[in-house]
Amino acid sequence: MATDNIIHFWRKNAKVPGRFPKDTPKGNNLKSKKASSFHEFARSTNDAWDIDDENDEDFLAPIHPSSLPPTLHSTHQVPPLPLQQPSDTTREPDTGPADRPAPPTAEGCLQQEEDTDCGQINGRVVVKSSSEALLNTNTVRSTLQKQQSLPVRPIIPLVARISDQNSSGAPIMTVRDKSRLDKFKYLLSCPNTDLEELRKHSWSGIPREVRPITWRLLSGYLPANMERRDLVLKRKRDEYFGFIEQYYHSRTDETYKDTYRQIHIDIPRTNPLIPLFQQPAVQEVFERILFIWAIRHPASGYVQGINDLVTPFFVVFLSEFVEEDVENFDVASLPLDTQRNIEADSFWCMTKLLDGIQDNYTFAQPGIQNNVKALEELVSRIDEDIHNYFKRYEVEYLQFAFRWMNNLLMRELPLRCTIRLWDTYQAEQEGFSHFHLYVCAAFLIEWRKEILSMVDFQGLLMLLQNLPTIHWGNEEVGLLLAEAYRLKYMFADAPNHYKR
Repeated sequence: MATDNIIHFWRKNAKVPGRFPKDTPKGNNLKSKKASSFHEFARSTNDAWDIDDENDEDFLAPIHPSSLPPTLHSTHQVPPLPLQQPSDTTREPDTGPADRPAPPTAEGCLQQEEDTDCGQINGRVVVKSSSEALLNTNTVRSTLQKQQSLPVRPIIPLVARISDQNSSGAPIMTVRDKSRLDKFKYLLSCPNTDLEELRKHSWSGIPREVRPITWRLLSGYLPANMERRDLVLKRKRDEYFGFIEQYYHSRTDETYKDTYRQIHIDIPRTNPLIPLFQQPAVQEVFERILFIWAIRHPASGYVQGINDLVTPFFVVFLSEFVEEDVENFDVASLPLDTQRNIEADSFWCMTKLLDGIQDNYTFAQPGIQNNVKALEELVSRIDEDIHNYFKRYEVEYLQFAFRWMNNLLMRELPLRCTIRLWDTYQAEQEGFSHFHLYVCAAFLIEWRKEILSMVDFQGLLMLLQNLPTIHWGNEEVGLLLAEAYRLKYMFADAPNHYKR
């Protein structure tokens, strides 16, 4: 009888040594239901980043060290701080303690970009700091109850709201929008376009109808004089296809075959969730653009991440001929001359962009390393709490900000937001090389609440590498840019002010 009581006790009593008591959730259960529905969605959805991963052992193999190869309308007004966006994403509990990896180098982060994120091992587990063993067990358990699962790479839809009707982020036309469009059309129809006035109007966004020609002008690809534009376009387009005839056949030569092979591997990974970029005709266009650029810029050659920089130009110039649904349009149905013009214009505008940030892609990537260091110094001045929080959990800025600099935040934002962001970058004199630093700082501070709610190294890094911007649109980007302008207004002309 005593034995039966013992068995009965151990079977039914929840307070058993070594077993955590079951915490019954109090109050609103909306979050748990949301997490549950997310898991159901995740289980029924294939992650496009993992295409063919099971069949390609190279993606799963550890990386060998030897293989590491755009002002506001009034400068007297300080723009408002951006609103905090609540985060619904959560993360998975740790599988166990492990030794903390050493901070990665810039070259290591670059090579790992496509297969794993910096600070992760085998694309899934981010190793914790050994100091986390001192955390209170109850604190860890309550945190894990709040945070169920964070996807390694979130699925980012091209269209998130009704206000974002296409990949160019064009909202429904309003009276104010029509007035702005008329101003752009007037400026562009002048015999000599006032580029400064055009930049002033472009800072807060460019209407979709005039974005292609405005980008060509602001990037320096087209002259301000209207009479010369057609001649310049014809000459530059012919020059590009002259490069194709002269160099493209050499892609199989011993000297360039490794470059072409890497480009050929990276192209299918460029925006894999958008059908447009999976079309063979589009991938061939990207291969030619990237290979010719690499041949003509031997100081850097092709570097992973440059492939992403073609996509905004290609989509914007394609939208000149497509009214709606750019992301599903069959490019092969366009006339051949139109396809060639889009390709050549994308090449030259990307070249103009990279001319200003080529230090990001030369040996040792000094441009990126300097920008990451400047970001760290800037954040230490504008939000010391976040800076000290990173120090406490031994999070290095290079572990998350390298990708922000290398890909110009393209991996953190939906494509429609990138295009809107680049409207302002084109309007700024040094948008891609200088203003981008302040955008990154504002972007980091945007997630202050979520960052300070994390209680370990793994949670921090997974959040920073998978920020929930899925439903972002023009409004959120506008607030981000306003905050970035405020930071630039405070610090740009006094660089020593943020240095300790």
